Amino acid sequence: MELKIIEGKTLDKIKGRIKHLLEKSRGLARYRNREEWLDNQDVCQLLNISLRTLQSYRDRGILAYSMIGHKCYYKTSDVCAFIEKSKKDNPKI
Repeated sequence: MELKIIEGKTLDKIKGRIKHLLEKSRGLARYRNREEWLDNQDVCQLLNISLRTLQSYRDRGILAYSMIGHKCYYKTSDVCAFIEKSKKDNPKI
């Protein structure tokens, strides 16, 4: 095992950053518990559409989404509202 020595001030900075990240992740966990989020695959399966169709919905602003990193997420409530609107617009479905 290799032993490295760092200054106390540097260690305190690292501890502070770790504490900040921990608080931020706990905040995100609390927020996530309020609303269920779906990813592309979930939405495609739920709506029975392709990834390309889903991308088209995003591009045209038909379905709201949030992007974290390079991945899209959709609120369950938004997807349900989209389904209800689709039913009203196309009563034959």
